[in-house]
Amino acid sequence: MSPPERTSRPDQVACEDVVMFVNAAISATGQRGFRTGAAEQRMSLDFLHEYVLGNYRDLYAATLALEINHFNAALVVTNLLRTAGDASGGQRTVEGRLIAARLRRLPPQRVYRLIRELRRLGVNNRRTRAIIRDWVAARPDLAFDAVKYRRSLSVAARHAHLPLPAEVGTFLFDWRRPKRYETGILENWRQAHYDRKALFTLPYTVAEGFAARHRVDRSRLLAANAGQLTRGERLRLQDSAERHGVDAVRADLPGMPLTRLARYVLSLPRPQRIRRRAELTEALRTSARRAVGRRAGTWGRVVALLDDSYSSSGSAVARRGPLAVALATNYLLEALAADYTALWLAHRGDPLLVHPTGPTGLGDRLVDGLEQRPDRLVVVSDGWDNDPVGLAAEVLRVWYARLDPGRRTSVVHLNPVYDSDTFDVRRLAPGVPTVGVRDAEDVAALVELARFATGTATFAELRRHLADRVDRFLADAVGGPVSAPELAGPTGGSPTDAAEGEPTGVTDGDLTGPTDRRLS
Repeated sequence: MSPPERTSRPDQVACEDVVMFVNAAISATGQRGFRTGAAEQRMSLDFLHEYVLGNYRDLYAATLALEINHFNAALVVTNLLRTAGDASGGQRTVEGRLIAARLRRLPPQRVYRLIRELRRLGVNNRRTRAIIRDWVAARPDLAFDAVKYRRSLSVAARHAHLPLPAEVGTFLFDWRRPKRYETGILENWRQAHYDRKALFTLPYTVAEGFAARHRVDRSRLLAANAGQLTRGERLRLQDSAERHGVDAVRADLPGMPLTRLARYVLSLPRPQRIRRRAELTEALRTSARRAVGRRAGTWGRVVALLDDSYSSSGSAVARRGPLAVALATNYLLEALAADYTALWLAHRGDPLLVHPTGPTGLGDRLVDGLEQRPDRLVVVSDGWDNDPVGLAAEVLRVWYARLDPGRRTSVVHLNPVYDSDTFDVRRLAPGVPTVGVRDAEDVAALVELARFATGTATFAELRRHLADRVDRFLADAVGGPVSAPELAGPTGGSPTDAAEGEPTGVTDGDLTGPTDRRLS
């Protein structure tokens, strides 16, 4: 049996730095929170991105294969392309593959926003143009994009010198010239300027602008364009459709992502939640079962400690965001566990009726949970234990020191709130793994990552874990196994080194797949 790997102090610091960044990239969105403003969070995030990019470039790129949110994924892509001149040839190859795979998973509006940011920063080397060109070439319906994202697609076409199909190019830059378009959606958009009938064939968000011009009321627009609505638009417009008496707009609630569905449920008034209790509960459980898949019932006895204190109300930008994560995690853990108990801080009864109230008193409820001696105890909280302050940390210290030194009960803390002052999510207690969480669907993967947050795992183990995740991510993207080179350790650069210089000398060959594709 080989001796365990020993962790040097520099490696321990590196491991903590990377885990801290992953936590931030999962939970932070650069928006106003309950305790921090948007400017504070953006400043904190910008520093953290620059620091990790400058010192651990390989691992910084590898986070694209993790469950980081769309906002931070776009920042990572922007920073990698902005500093491509600092990367070696091998790094550029892996980065190109990761960027291409991640862009395919991002919502199109997020990618178009990223392209506008690259234009603002003046990042326009051959590699960036090739990445944009390949992403646009893979869009399923470029004419649809030309109508729905007209300004953004025109920016992308100019910035990356895209060879567009003839009608799409004319539509973007000189739409009045043709007397008629052969492409149906382009012709409908042209006609909608003077014929109200044409607007009913357009995507809903595009038709809304023409509806105001033609004085078409919302009820008629919703009824006529119900077939054009996306899944997200159906969910967003359900209440509006109900007020206007339009029955055609019905969202497929069980088919919605779990955390998004939880946010929708919490946006409903409590009387409506009571009236639709059976429907909403079944939708949440169906979405949770789909999220866990084959892992259903494999987690043994699980107790969840769920934070419904007043701070879980979030902010005006993300109302009840932390509470929605807790509610979604409740149903996910119910599906994962063979035996499940949920403990809310204040709420008792049907979790569908939970609402933010009171202080964050985690200590007493931790005692209630630990008394059941579960296999896993999962805490979902922002970590501001204040009733009384620090009781949760003391409970966990005594528990592990006196009652469970063998750690038969695994405790993990999932925190949905980024703390800009510490560049991390707030922790419950030393030795208890804490990871950021944005979507409850990612909980199983985050629990796997949590072991690196305690300081017991080595930096080499973290590098192997990230390399494995990169391999799986790229394999999923191309439909087959892809071997990524071993991720290196710290580069020794300062956080500001990576920001110097414009990306140069990057060839199209750094990208995955054919780079000579054309859109025409």
